[in-house]
Formats: sequence, structure tokens, C-alpha cells
Amino acid sequence: MAVIPYKEETGSKKEQVATMFNNISKKYDFLNHFLSLGIDILWRKKAIRLLKDSQPKQILDIATGTGDFAIAALKLNPKKVIGIDISEGMLDVGKKKIKKKGLQDIIELKLGDSENLEFEDNTFDAYTVGFGVRNFENLEKGLTEMLRVLKPNGIAVILEFSKPKTFPIKQIYNLYFNKMLPAIGKLVSKDSSAYTYLPESVDAFPDGDKFIKILTEIGYKNPQSISLMFGIASIYKASK
Repeated sequence: MAVIPYKEETGSKKEQVATMFNNISKKYDFLNHFLSLGIDILWRKKAIRLLKDSQPKQILDIATGTGDFAIAALKLNPKKVIGIDISEGMLDVGKKKIKKKGLQDIIELKLGDSENLEFEDNTFDAYTVGFGVRNFENLEKGLTEMLRVLKPNGIAVILEFSKPKTFPIKQIYNLYFNKMLPAIGKLVSKDSSAYTYLPESVDAFPDGDKFIKILTEIGYKNPQSISLMFGIASIYKASK
């Protein structure tokens, strides 16, 4: 059974995730950086560096949210970055941020669904996803669609939470993720479900070797996993 944000409500996981991000969109950036102590910014920079050698000119940022990954991708000097998300609320915040930085000519944010991409086959040199794949309603379908729009030899970089397995990191992580983070998230965002859903969705996600296996079965070439911060997050890199 799929992990969903609002267990008492009807609607698909996709619909509920869109509603959840709409609800927390105005507080999302603050909470994201605060709850991770700003480490999420360093993780994105590390993920972007993995694309440096391939020098992608057309980049797709999936589940772009407020556009942080799309903005980080400008270090690669691309011609165009397109960010898509299913949450209008998150996109509105992102568009204001990008306009304020004067980046609207390079970065375009638009409403879009990772499982039904509007782009033609072989369109992008690279795609990025930051903390988004665990929210997909159908993980395999989303990964297949994203592979479809990659050019041959194009690179996929996926940043996602994972589950630490060593003592005492595992115990500290579980205490923080399952107790402290939901309490702070509820206090600031006023949406108690959103930050209860976060640890539940991470727990349900097939991380590490399981995710590598899924990428391989779908048809990605040379998938590899890079563990971050004792296994709190992972970067997955693969090619078409």
C-alpha cells in the first residue's frame, strides 16, 4: 500500500502530494534549510558536480519545487533548465525567486507530471531530481518516462534520502526524523501530516542497492550510488 500524506482523506498519492506541497509551499524553503542545517544545499552542489564533465546544455529538473536544484544547475553553464512540478504553490514561490535573481531567461518552471512528461524522446542532456522520486505514485513509470526524454548517453542524477544502518547514526537519525522533525514541521508549517509523511515515505523508499536494481531493470546504464552523511542521503547517477 502506498504511503500517503493524508490518511483520512481520499484521492491518489499524486493528488495528496500536490496538496501537501501547496499547503507548505510558503514555509518550505525555510524548513528545508533549517531542518537539514543547510546540508541540503551542499548535497545539491555535490550532485551538480557529477554532471560537470558531461557539460549538459539542456537540463530537466524533475519535482523542482521552488527551483533550488534548477538554480544550482546554472554552475554547469547550460543553455536552458526546465523545472517541472505537480504543485502550483511550490512553483509560484520558485518563479518569484527566479525572477528576483533575474534568471527567467535561462530557467523555466512549469506544471508537469514526471510520470507523463510532455517532452519528446531524446530531448535533454541531463536530468536532476532532488528529494522527489520517493513521492512518485508509480516509481518505475516515472523513471521510465525520465529515461525516455534523455538523449542517448544523457546523464541522470537523483538525490534522495536514505536510511542509515550503522550505530549510533541510525538511532540518532530515527529519533530526529520520527520525533523532532515532525514536531518542528507541524509548528512552523501548520500541516502536521506533511512532516509525518516525510519519515514514512523515506522508510518505504527502496534505497541503496534496491534502487540501483530498479534503475538497471528499467534500462539505465552503469547506475551507481554515492552515500552522503553516513547514509542519511544518497546520490544516484546513471546514463542512457
